[in-house]
Parts: sequence; structure tokens; C-alpha cells
Amino acid sequence: MANKTITMQKIRQILRLKQEGTSNRKTGLMLGLHRETVRKYVNQVVELGMSYELLLKEDDSVLENIFEKHKFPKPNKDRLERLHDFFPKMEKELSRVGVDKWNLWSEYKELEADGYAYSHFCRAYNFYNQKQQVSAHFEQKSGDKLYVDYTGSKLHIVDKHTGEIKAVEVLVAVLGHSHYTYVEATLSQKKEDFITAIENALHYFQGVPKAIVTDNLKSAVTRSCKYEPQLNETFESFALHYATTILPTRAYKPKDKAIVEGAVNIVYRRIFAPLRDITFFSLRELNAAIKEQIEKYNSINFKGKDHSRKILFEQVEKNELDALPLERFELRSYNWQTVHKNSHIFLTEDKHYYSVPFKHISQKVKVVYSGAYVEIYAHHSRIAAHRRDRKSYGYTTEKDHMPSTHRFVSEWNPERFLSWAKSIGEPTRHIVEKILDNKSHPEQAYKACLGVLGFAKKVGNDRLNNACSRAVYYQSYGYHIIKKILDKGLDKEPVQLEIACTIPVHENVRGQSYYQ
Repeated sequence: MANKTITMQKIRQILRLKQEGTSNRKTGLMLGLHRETVRKYVNQVVELGMSYELLLKEDDSVLENIFEKHKFPKPNKDRLERLHDFFPKMEKELSRVGVDKWNLWSEYKELEADGYAYSHFCRAYNFYNQKQQVSAHFEQKSGDKLYVDYTGSKLHIVDKHTGEIKAVEVLVAVLGHSHYTYVEATLSQKKEDFITAIENALHYFQGVPKAIVTDNLKSAVTRSCKYEPQLNETFESFALHYATTILPTRAYKPKDKAIVEGAVNIVYRRIFAPLRDITFFSLRELNAAIKEQIEKYNSINFKGKDHSRKILFEQVEKNELDALPLERFELRSYNWQTVHKNSHIFLTEDKHYYSVPFKHISQKVKVVYSGAYVEIYAHHSRIAAHRRDRKSYGYTTEKDHMPSTHRFVSEWNPERFLSWAKSIGEPTRHIVEKILDNKSHPEQAYKACLGVLGFAKKVGNDRLNNACSRAVYYQSYGYHIIKKILDKGLDKEPVQLEIACTIPVHENVRGQSYYQ
């Protein structure tokens, strides 16, 4: 063993404390060991590439073999060559989920019964990596992360009608393991353009990584924080739709996104330079040219390697990406509104009203709307959903959202009142029809009709019909006329009164011949 005074129980205690996040110094104090002794075992674990949890599950005999000091014999040239022949395979295998150096060493030992011990195997592989100048992408797990960022410099398109030159943004998206790259020009860095470009990248890769690493631009992060940044709500919904995680980089820490930073510099050489003298008249033309250049770039072999980004992507990383959802993400907008007294909110963008259950009147609610739907939330629960309607100052109303009195008023219409009047009698229907025709405002007519029809409950259908007949005879239409007839009991009198009168003869009374 590395130190005969250190028992296997002590080693297990070191592993357990380190698994719990205890520092080397505190671990040494708790176990009565020098912190350098603890550090030596911790370094061995790091070299192993295994987790403390996995090591604690091993038997004592396995741990003893792992932490044993080996005295290596003189190098065997053939055995060393066979070891080096095994290393190129490791570059791809280590990128697979769950595969570590211990797994591959075990496979190596099955092939080579007299193969090197694990510690020598790891040291030799690390030396091989340094000698081959293996890039950081081999240290990235396949299908794990997608790095995205905008280039500092911009490309340009020209308005063919005005000749105006417009600068456009360029987004670069790079998969961590294969470095397979996607580039797209967008009109801006705004939320809509940013999310659409990332979505296009995912469809270009034909899969979804476990996480998307972004810069702290406003389209992605509402409030940056070293420990728990606050994501833009739309971008967070996008990540939920694609079942991935957003990992914003720390502010002013370019090393957090070194892969995409390096890709941006390459994009300048591989895309910006070849396109510098070409004039593009639309974003579509520009992106078509970018796609052609990026295909060439992805197909070029890595320096000192026999494979390209495209080959590495198709052979390894593509299979590790999660499947795309069946439908694309629908962009949503968010705002807060107060529910009006009429149980509606007003969507300013469309100048349209949408109903909300009346119990939420005067409350603040959250409005989430896409191109097709408007959803309304209160206390994180959806309380209403409507199809989006862009009719200015129109109303989209769900009857169940209205109080009973409001619901009755909302159902007023000419057909309703005419049908009601007809059920009482033809004279009443005639009066209601005349009221509806003569009133300048519908609501004013509806109220008058409601008043007339209400008399049926007070005096009965017959009296109301008689009153309406009298009003029709005198061509006088309105609520107050019917009320006056009923109040004075005129509905009980015949409509035409035969009045017999005799005109007395008098010299002042002129006959009809006087007017001829």
C-alpha cells in the first residue's frame, strides 16, 4: 500500500468524507492524518477518473489494488506499443455516457493479461494526449452540451430598393464533443431571433443536447448571478419544450465558453473571409451562403487527425443526442393585466378583450399569448384560455366567466326579444319590433323591450296584448305608452269609441258650401 500505517478503513473514511464535500484539511483533522496524505489519495482518485461513490462500492481487495504502489519493470517495447495502439480507440469511447478510464482499463486487461496496472495506464494515456495535442473537445461528454454565442463582428445585407446597408448578427452554435458547428445570421439579438436560431441549430443537429450553454445576453438571462441566474421566461419555456437545461456562463469568464469562443475565431476565417466581397440582398441569401461554407468547414479533418467534425458527430455524438419533440416551439409573450369590472382583460397588442372568471375582477393576472392562443394565469394556475383574435376592440367571451346578471345581458339580441314577444301575442311582437326599429342604440332598445315584456308577469298576456293593440292603433310605440295604457286601464276599453253627437243649427256655423 501507499502508506502501511493507513488502513483500508481509513481510506474508506477519506473517500466518504470527500464524497460529502469535506476539505482535505478538515478530513485530515477528523481522521488524525496530515492533509498532504489526504491530498495524495485524493489525487489518485482524480487520476482514476472514478467517483467516490463508485469506489466506496468496491471490495477492499479492489481498493487495495487501486491504491497500491507499483514498482514497474523495465519497459517492454511490444507491450508498450500494444498499449499505445489501444489509446486512439479511447478518444471516442470516453465521450460516451457512463464510460470512464476504469471501464476501458478493464477491457484492456481482458485483451492483455500481462497489461499495465491502472495507475500506469492512466499516466501513459495522459502523456499520449499531451503528445498528440488532443483538443478539449475530447474531454467533453458526447451529447452533453451545446455552446452558443454571437460573433462580435457582423455581416451585412443590402436593401435592393433603397441601397441601404444593414448590419446583421451572426450566431454560432457548437456541440461540445465533436465541435460540429452551426452558424446563422439573424436580424437582431432579440429574444425571438435568438430562440429561433437556436431552434434551427437543434434541427440542424437532428437532436437535443443535455444542456445549452449561453452568454449572459438579455435574450437568455433576465438577471445574471454567479450561483443562480434568472432566465428569460420565454427561453425557459423553450428549454422545457425541448427537455434540455440552460446553463448561462458566468459574467466576464470567457473560459466558461472557450469552445464557442474558439469557434467564433474560426468562423471569421472560414465564413466571414470567403463572403467578404459578395453582396447579399436578403437574409435568406446570406444564410444559404453561410450553410454552404459551414458544410465545408465541418468536413475538414482535425489537425493531425484522420477524421472531421462531421465524421465524429455522425459516428458518436449524433447517437447521444436526445430526440427532437414532434412540434416546434411556439414563441410566447408575457405581460400582466388587471381584470376589468366587466370580467375581461385588454390585450394591448391586439386591442382586444378576453374574458376571465368574474371572481378575479380587479386582480392582477398573468397573460401568456402566442400566435394562436391567449392564456391567463392567476397564482400559477391557468384560469382562462382563448383562441387569439386580432379584431380591434372586439370581445372574446366565455359565458361561464360572467356573473349570472352579466351573462343574461350578454345574451341580449333582437331575435331573443322578438321570440319572447311572439310567445305572448302578435300585438306584443309588433310593438317590440317597432321599438327595435326606432331606437338609435341597441342597448337602449333592449331595455325598453325588457320593460314592455315584463308587464306580462304583472297583468297577464291578455291585458298586455290589448294594450299593445291600442298603441298600434294610435301608432304610438314605447314602454311609457304601454305603461300609461295599463295604469289607466285603457286596455279594457274598446279601441274605437262610437260617439253620437248632433250639431245644433246656428248662424255662426258655416256649412260645407262655404269652403267650396
